Amino acid sequence: MAWERKLMRTVRCQNDQARGTLARLLAAIADSGGSVGEIELIKEGSQREVRDMVVFADDEAQLETIVGAMSANPGTRVLEVRDQVLELHQKGKIAIRSRYPIDSMATLRRVYTPGVAEVCLKIAKDKSLAWRFTAISHFVAIVTDGTAILGLGDIGPLAGMPVMEGKAMLMESLVGLSGVPILLDSQDPDRIVATVATIAPTFGAIQLEDISAPRCFEIEKRLQAQLDIPVMHDDQHGTAVVTTAAVMNACRMAGRDLGKAVIGQIGLGAAGFAIAQTLMSLTGNPVLGTDLSPDALRRLEEAGGKPASLDELMGATDIVIATTGARGLIKPNMVHRGQIILALSNPNPEIEPQAALDAGAAFAADGKSVNNVLGFPGIFRGAIDTRVRQISAEMYLAAAEAIVAQTPAGELMPNPLDKQTHRAVARAVAEKAIAQGLARAEYVEYVEE
Repeated sequence: MAWERKLMRTVRCQNDQARGTLARLLAAIADSGGSVGEIELIKEGSQREVRDMVVFADDEAQLETIVGAMSANPGTRVLEVRDQVLELHQKGKIAIRSRYPIDSMATLRRVYTPGVAEVCLKIAKDKSLAWRFTAISHFVAIVTDGTAILGLGDIGPLAGMPVMEGKAMLMESLVGLSGVPILLDSQDPDRIVATVATIAPTFGAIQLEDISAPRCFEIEKRLQAQLDIPVMHDDQHGTAVVTTAAVMNACRMAGRDLGKAVIGQIGLGAAGFAIAQTLMSLTGNPVLGTDLSPDALRRLEEAGGKPASLDELMGATDIVIATTGARGLIKPNMVHRGQIILALSNPNPEIEPQAALDAGAAFAADGKSVNNVLGFPGIFRGAIDTRVRQISAEMYLAAAEAIVAQTPAGELMPNPLDKQTHRAVARAVAEKAIAQGLARAEYVEYVEE
């Protein structure tokens, strides 16, 4: 939800060492509709200096205008325009590396033949030893069919690979799990379920990713029933955990009692439906929901929610969450004084936070403030470390509460790169699994090597 679709380019400029040259250059970028990120001094001479400037634009046409304005700036020469995003993705962002150097014949004999045969025979006699003597205990399959990639939609599994690699990077760097992207060239739920179930022995958990609704509900449910390892569709539950934490923090900041608030969910796809379910589990109260799909409204009603029209929902609720992808869906005149508005669609929210505040909202935020990465790494770490078969609703709520506990005063959410937050989420999930009697292994907290 924290994804924002902007073009980013690094422009290398040579500027004269004359008063006002850099100031005019920054003004030219702003006047062209662009914005500037990092500025790095590359070379400084007596007469000229070279800088790399990260420039953001809405599209290619605007980027061309910005670069043209930079070139026209007196005293500036544009040397190069680079796409550092594409450069970073060259040959992919992840790789499998050996944990031990194979630097002698003695080591070779221990890690491969003949020594490895002893480990194989032990596992053949006791399959549980695979968790101790193989990488299965930290392998997570990140599975997609490419039907709901970011906000781009059905662009296919190959085009979704960069996202899966990114998820794997975050898992490894934040909690030490090894994510393995799995691209499925099928949209048939039967084939997807059969394929994932067949490869499941390789992994300690399955993360379903960017699979479109309503197919995602069936696929997750069937895999959970078949497998004895955790299966989580991140677009549902990871999003719901992080959004629930945001709602709890927003209520704290706005001085509202969540247990007494009427909550409305606009959009009941994978994320919206899971958010509604999680909030109903937390508060014990029905959530009002609206969606264009009659099937989505039926699912909400069966889960204990109340279908409503958009106008009914906006008029009757204290807290509004929107995950529709429809820019400007919420009009300022729909907002009533004191409401909490979380318009989470990216890159364009259902209503801009400032517009909601100007209309009387007590608190408003968009998807840039609510980052999914706060959820899934710690949830999987805690679930894998206790070897649960499934992640319970209570474990998800424990994760949300841990995020709230880690949120600094005055902030909506913690820093998504704060490893302490992810350790706290993992610990809370594991402790809840133990309390519920779901743990099949003694919990040993992950410590970064």
